Amino acid sequence: MTDSIMSKAATMEIPINSNGDTGTLPEDDSLEQDLQQVMVSGPNLNETSIVSGGYGGTAEGIIPTSSIKGPAVRYNAEFNKRIPVTGLGSNMHHSSSNSSMMSEETTRGVAVEKLETMKKWGLNTYKCTKQMISERFGRGSRTVDLELEAQIEVLRDTKRKYENVLRLARALTNHFYNMVQTQHALGDTFADLSQKSPELRDEFGYNAETQKLLCKNGETLLGAINFFVSSINTLVNKTMEDTLMTIKMYENARLEFDAYRSDLEELSLGPRDAVAMARIDAAQQQYQIQKDKYERLRSDVTIKLKFLEENKVKVMHKQLLLFHNAISAYFAGNQQQLEQTLKQFNIKLRPPGADKPSWLEEQ
Repeated sequence: MTDSIMSKAATMEIPINSNGDTGTLPEDDSLEQDLQQVMVSGPNLNETSIVSGGYGGTAEGIIPTSSIKGPAVRYNAEFNKRIPVTGLGSNMHHSSSNSSMMSEETTRGVAVEKLETMKKWGLNTYKCTKQMISERFGRGSRTVDLELEAQIEVLRDTKRKYENVLRLARALTNHFYNMVQTQHALGDTFADLSQKSPELRDEFGYNAETQKLLCKNGETLLGAINFFVSSINTLVNKTMEDTLMTIKMYENARLEFDAYRSDLEELSLGPRDAVAMARIDAAQQQYQIQKDKYERLRSDVTIKLKFLEENKVKVMHKQLLLFHNAISAYFAGNQQQLEQTLKQFNIKLRPPGADKPSWLEEQ
């Protein structure tokens, strides 16, 4: 019986339909099972070869499948059999379908994630808006840290006052710059008239020298004032502003915390059935998340306010000393003290010919 099956296997070609199913063999069912096993666990088509002869053919008769252009075949090593395969196109189509399905699933997953994010954002916005309106009309309660709120109000008031100092210092710089430019032009005019008016040469000469000296001292004072303005600007618009941004985040977190706290309180006063208990548990989790966020930002604000106060005192002590010494030396006509003040604070003047608005450099 076995010899009969082997003989049939060595002389027959078994067609396979487009679905990959073997044809019906009324002679023997065991051959069909062997062929099905080959189709499942057989070698890769690119690594097989076709034997041109019968069973036990020579090596010269082996033809690589990669060099044959024609119907694709599978080679059964056990039965030395060529098996045509006509279902490759459907396999490629199946692979393409799988890729398309994976792409669609990825797109669907991203859309669901975005939708879920929008849903959470909308719910959070609704709760916060409801809480804000309740606070405005005095129907809702809010969490208040009296000490921290007082420090925040002091910071905002200080920032407004320092902004006014900055505005006035900039105005002084602009006016003084124009005055120095006028003195420079007046000195040049006096010097020119001194050359062209022999009878008033000495008088024009004295005034020309005075204006040039005032112009030089004015440029030195401008360097000190510009340094003062730059430092105040950094303190107000960077250091204080950074702390105020943290305060804004803290205030938003406080509003969210109170919104979820109120929501939890409302649910706790309602019925206690299974659905209500599930909602209460979810609200409790959100409440804890918002509470942790609120406490973390409150701690951040407290720390930043402390460091800001220390930094403000340090910066203003230096800048006010600079401003006082420079102004006093200039109007006292003490050129040496004025120059010493710039050296003390490491301020360097720009070289002549620098462009407006500031041809003096702070460092």
